[in-house]
Amino acid sequence: MFLRQLEYLTALAREEHFGRAAAACWVSQPTLSDGIRKLEAEFGVSVVRRGHRFEGFTPEGERLLAWARRLLADRDQLVAEFGRASHQGLTGRLRLGAVPASLPPVSLLTGPFCERHPGTSLTVLSLTSAEIHRRLIDFELDAGLTYLTGEPLTGFRTIPLYDERYVLLTSQGEFADRTEVGWAEVAGLPLCLLTPDMQHRRILDDLFLRAGVAVTPRMETNSVSTLCSHVRGGNWASVIPQAWLGLLGVPPGTRVLPLVEPTATSTVGLLVLDRDPQPLVTSALIRVAEDLDLQSDIDALVPAGVAGALGTPAAPRPRRGTGSSPVEPSDQ
Repeated sequence: MFLRQLEYLTALAREEHFGRAAAACWVSQPTLSDGIRKLEAEFGVSVVRRGHRFEGFTPEGERLLAWARRLLADRDQLVAEFGRASHQGLTGRLRLGAVPASLPPVSLLTGPFCERHPGTSLTVLSLTSAEIHRRLIDFELDAGLTYLTGEPLTGFRTIPLYDERYVLLTSQGEFADRTEVGWAEVAGLPLCLLTPDMQHRRILDDLFLRAGVAVTPRMETNSVSTLCSHVRGGNWASVIPQAWLGLLGVPPGTRVLPLVEPTATSTVGLLVLDRDPQPLVTSALIRVAEDLDLQSDIDALVPAGVAGALGTPAAPRPRRGTGSSPVEPSDQ
């Protein structure tokens, strides 16, 4: 068995097409097919379901694929570990997935990482929490910035970074004399929310149910910026993460109100595979994250005049390290 044959197998899983997998490996399709047949001959099992086109893997093929991904990831880590000796400082590419709600604060993490490790490069992808989990398991990501509560996280290590707060973004005419609004009251507005495949939306649905109501949004999207543009451009309302105010401010013609009854938060943080040793870039990212206080940084970005209404401090607190266990959402 050669690592190259395992690369053929993982490429076929990724591309789900023999021709595209061969092109990704820079070989001919017969070469790729022959390499996979040699794997089958060596282990004495059928790996691929064959037909006129790729039809998936056999149960034995799925097990071999999981081992292939692990072995290739360890190979890459070994190369990076020993290659480091000939360089000054850490090198390599960090692959980070982030749920859309966490995109505004992501630079507060990647910026310090790049400053501390100038020889590295980054890939940051906007993904759902489920996609982050899958890509971590498949060794296609080094870390994820995602929710640490509400989803099973067996086999992962978590590093909490900040608590996500929720605010109503609505036109200036709605609740003009109010300083806060209840979830049940919001249910009757023409809402635009994220799609149900987004964990942020599932969290909101649960909070609405805790307030005794269910919502049927008039418009759904997988983009937080699209939510904000609709509220700014028409008679819409939305519930967005407070962190987005640091990026967009309060759009003209709109206002922001804290949501109460219940007042709740969800913990967002780093998610990595629970493995030892960790890849060098992953370990470096964890160390940077533990030195930051993203909660203070995010709170400090909230526009003046809004922070008081949301109950956030006006200036950052002193830096502190974070723990490594998720914090459950709680009513305050």
